[in-house]
Amino acid sequence: MCGIVGLFLKNEALQPELGTLTTLMVHEMVDRGPDSAGFAIYEAPAAATKISCLSLTGDTDWAALSADIAQTIDDAVEVVEIEDHAILHTQGDGARARNRIIEIAPDVTVLSVGHAIELFKGIGDPDAMTSRFGLAERAGRHAIAHTRMATESAVVIAGSHPFSTGADTCLVHNGSLSNHNRLRETLRRNGETFQTENDSEVAAGYLAWRMRQGDPLEGAIEHALRDLDGFYTLAIGTRDGFAVVRDPIACKPAVIAETEDWVAMSSEFRAIAQLPGVTHADIWEPKPATVYAWSHAA
Repeated sequence: MCGIVGLFLKNEALQPELGTLTTLMVHEMVDRGPDSAGFAIYEAPAAATKISCLSLTGDTDWAALSADIAQTIDDAVEVVEIEDHAILHTQGDGARARNRIIEIAPDVTVLSVGHAIELFKGIGDPDAMTSRFGLAERAGRHAIAHTRMATESAVVIAGSHPFSTGADTCLVHNGSLSNHNRLRETLRRNGETFQTENDSEVAAGYLAWRMRQGDPLEGAIEHALRDLDGFYTLAIGTRDGFAVVRDPIACKPAVIAETEDWVAMSSEFRAIAQLPGVTHADIWEPKPATVYAWSHAA
């Protein structure tokens, strides 16, 4: 079943509350996805690249790994450990660092790379996960999150959302793609690198690929509507923006609300109902095959 939420803050005064508000929204989605959860927080872009990593074994030698990465990209790498996660900071080539980690560290999953994004995910109760990683204390400009119910696959970290393969771009997905295996191979031939067999990672890789070709976010999603077969609701985050799209049939639930201060989406309105000023919000169900997007740069 799964639950997805997204929150985009238009009012800068609310940025210190982003984590608190996102935590409230995730809590309302626990019964839609009690098996695992994840969230991506977007802060104002920094000069350094941040690489969010997860240790699959819990005993990764981050110092040794960062030393190898520093040599590979010829730049210093600083590591901040957060339980079984680590955020690597560098002025060097983030994409090259990501590929090197995937190449030499089978016990590590690279969750995201970018100047604004930090991404965390884990197995088990979503409330416990947001508490473990201090989501409520986080500030930022926008966030997306996911709670997963593994109805058709094992409860493993490889199935947990969000997924990200490109710089500062990630998504959460409620639904299923029918052509992800064929599309994964096409994307690999075009330079994409995947770490799981999850169809949602393919959707993330597709958008990252299109945007590397020069598409703006909305253009990449328009191409996705033609090339992704299946049923889905996607919430997408980028360095400066946030978007929501449903497939042409739109059988997976979604609701959007907007005020002067924020835009929010979720699988169910009860998550949005926790937000300040919601009684004055414009509330609607997103139409099929229609791209809804907002940007801080607009």
